[in-house]
Amino acid sequence: MTDWPRGYGLHVLESVDSTLNEAARIAPSLAGPVWILAHEQTAARGRRGRAWVNPKGNLAATLVLKPQEGPERAALRSFVAALALFDACVDLTARPEAFALKWPNDVLLNGGKLAGILLESAGSGGGISYLAIGIGVNLAAAPDGGAVEPGAVRPVSLLSETGSSVDPETFLTHLAAAYARYETQFTTYGFEPIRTGWLARAAKLGERITARLTRSETTGIFETVDAEGNLVLQTAEGRVRLPAAEIYF
Repeated sequence: MTDWPRGYGLHVLESVDSTLNEAARIAPSLAGPVWILAHEQTAARGRRGRAWVNPKGNLAATLVLKPQEGPERAALRSFVAALALFDACVDLTARPEAFALKWPNDVLLNGGKLAGILLESAGSGGGISYLAIGIGVNLAAAPDGGAVEPGAVRPVSLLSETGSSVDPETFLTHLAAAYARYETQFTTYGFEPIRTGWLARAAKLGERITARLTRSETTGIFETVDAEGNLVLQTAEGRVRLPAAEIYF
């Protein structure tokens, strides 16, 4: 039985517009980290403001933190969250070989997209007032594959790919426990152990991939992720570092 991590709060909501919106609303009053779980979201969103399909039975959760550091370092927690997601999935399925991490913030199952991570923050000057780590996991159902853009990995669910039926609250308990372990590692030893762990689970490391930006794309060998979390590609023109992009295999 996995225990809820000490020092982390939990708010469970039957319905909300978005757990990320709820994070922004409650952040000013929080004294410590809190997980928000919603069984239904009416206005869920993904990266770049895209709609996020989130039927009941899937995980919709956000962790609200108040890190005492700059936004660049705080943003590295997307890798912390990815490792925690990986561990939770393995804990509940005992299939480590089936999962992989896709830069910058997806979890793959049998090559399909199982989960996504979205970070949002607010602040001024060189600091942030809060960090919200939004996480969606297709536990019971996946969106229609026709809804994704051409070339994107197919959406999959934990149930359809592994036969494992896991309710959101059980999954979140495993996720929160794993996250707490990696957060302690991150704050104690810095990003390097997180980076090393992430790379050990990375999809397509050492292979040719394409990174697309709004007006350009770069194809090259996925060499590594650097100390700032940038994707490093070896291309015909030399080494390229990208802080953000959409990745296609």
